[in-house]
Amino acid sequence: MQPRNMSMSGVVDLAAVKAAGEAKAKAEQARAEAARQASQGGGAAPSAGAVPPSALVVDVDEAGFERDVLQLSAEVPVVLDFWAEWCQPCKQLSPLLERLVTEANGRLVLAKVDVDANQMLMQQFQIQGIPAVFAVVAGQVLPLFQGVAPEQQIRETLAQLVQVAEERFGIIGIEVDPNAEGAPGPVETEAPAGPHDALLEAAVVALDAGDLGGAVQAYKNVLADDPGNTEARLGLAQAELLARVQHMNPQEVRTAAAENPRDPAAQIAAADLDLVGGHVEDAFGRLVDTVKVTFGDDRDAVRLRLLELFEVIGADDPRVTAARTALARVLF
Repeated sequence: MQPRNMSMSGVVDLAAVKAAGEAKAKAEQARAEAARQASQGGGAAPSAGAVPPSALVVDVDEAGFERDVLQLSAEVPVVLDFWAEWCQPCKQLSPLLERLVTEANGRLVLAKVDVDANQMLMQQFQIQGIPAVFAVVAGQVLPLFQGVAPEQQIRETLAQLVQVAEERFGIIGIEVDPNAEGAPGPVETEAPAGPHDALLEAAVVALDAGDLGGAVQAYKNVLADDPGNTEARLGLAQAELLARVQHMNPQEVRTAAAENPRDPAAQIAAADLDLVGGHVEDAFGRLVDTVKVTFGDDRDAVRLRLLELFEVIGADDPRVTAARTALARVLF
C-alpha cells in the first residue's frame, strides 16, 4: 500500500502562520523562559506537570477519545495510529512511530487505535485501509498518510506537524521527566503562594471595579513572565472580551450581523455579544458558519477570534470540543 498525503502542505494552509504571530510569540517566550531558568539553576527541575516517557505512547478507545486525544491536543499534537493485530504493515510502522514520537521528547504524543475494537472511530475517520495515520492539533483533525513510508519521510512529516502546531496554535508540547517512571504520585499539600499571586489578585480587583484596561494589563504582566499560566490566560481572554463589548450598541451590532452575513467584522462583534450573553453555542456556531463563507485574511480573522473565545470558556468544555470538531470539518 503506497503512502499518500505525506506533505503537510496539502493539509494545512501554511499562510495562516502569518496570521498567528501572537501564538508564535507566546511559544518563543515560553522557550526563552525555560532556557533562562535552566541557565540560572544549571538545569531546571521538572515541573509538577511533567510526564514520564511512557506517557508519550498510549492506547486509546472510543470512551476515552475526547479526554485522551481531543483535550490533550490543546497541549501537544497527538498522532493517531490506526492499526490491527492481523495487519503486518502495522507491525512495521507502529514501532517506528513510537520511536520517533519518543525522540520528540514531549513535542508529540502517539495514540494507538485498534480498529477491530473501535469500529466507530474507524468509521468517523473514514478509514479505508490500515495502517492509517492522522494528527489532532487543538481539536482539529489532519490526515497525514496511509500505509508504510520510509523513515525519513515520516520524520519530515512529523517535524512539519510540530512546526504547524507551534506557529499556528502556539502549542509547544508537554514536559517530559525521564526520572518519573514508577515514581510515587505527588503528596497533596497546600500550595505555596505563587510569584504572580499579587498580580492575579490585582487583576481580579480591577475587574470587580470595572477597570478592564487595568485587568488586561495585569494579566499580560503575569503572562510576560509565565506564558503557560492558565489562570492568567483565561482571565485575559475574559477581560479582553468584556472590553470589546463594553461600548457596543447591541441592537446596532445584531442588525449589522443580520444584514451582512458574510461580513467577518459584523459576525465577530455579534459572536462577542452572544458569548457575553451566555449564548455560547450560538457564538461558536456563528463563527464556524462565517469561516465557511470567507477566505484568506477574513477567514483567518474569524478563526482566530473563535480560538480566543474557546479560551474564555475553557478547553475541557464539551461545547468547545464540539465547536473545534465543526471548525476542523470546515477547514479541512
